[in-house]
Amino acid sequence: MLDIAQLLDKIITACESLELPYMVVGSVASMAFGEYRATNDIDVVIWLSSQDVSKFCKQFPEGQYYVSEAAAHEAIQHERMFNVIELQSGLKVDFAIAQQTPWGKSELDRRRKAPIVPGVIGYIASPEDVIIAKLKYYQEGESQKHLRDVAAMCQISGDLLDRNYLNHWIEQLNLGEAWKAIQTRLAQ
Repeated sequence: MLDIAQLLDKIITACESLELPYMVVGSVASMAFGEYRATNDIDVVIWLSSQDVSKFCKQFPEGQYYVSEAAAHEAIQHERMFNVIELQSGLKVDFAIAQQTPWGKSELDRRRKAPIVPGVIGYIASPEDVIIAKLKYYQEGESQKHLRDVAAMCQISGDLLDRNYLNHWIEQLNLGEAWKAIQTRLAQ
């Protein structure tokens, strides 16, 4: 049965063997820059074209993984997500199609190759972009886990953060209220 690190390694190998731009985001990325918390999924932003879907899906053998080519094609068409699930463990990977927005392009341009979990090196979103994404998720659903993740990242990686970049995108994406919630949490 695979664990998160083994599945992450499988994902990275699949993307890199097909030369597909990708980056790990979400809670796995926030743990790399903040503190550990339990998670049962991996979030990955990927640049995937319709021509690459079949080759990509074949990286995850039927019987060991669930992946739907139709769902991947639909995700590309609507810039949404599709899943790959490792059947024995139930671990899930949410693949989000890279957004064609100014911030989406900036986020992919700023990714970096680094250790993500012990023993696994791959492309990961910058800490600033992980924070921005978490602020967006918080604003959409107000889940406290996103505030906890961002607060931990600010406490642990705070001096390394590019505040000008953060402030620019917080303003551009209208995330001021979510950012204020973080500042209040950090002041406590």
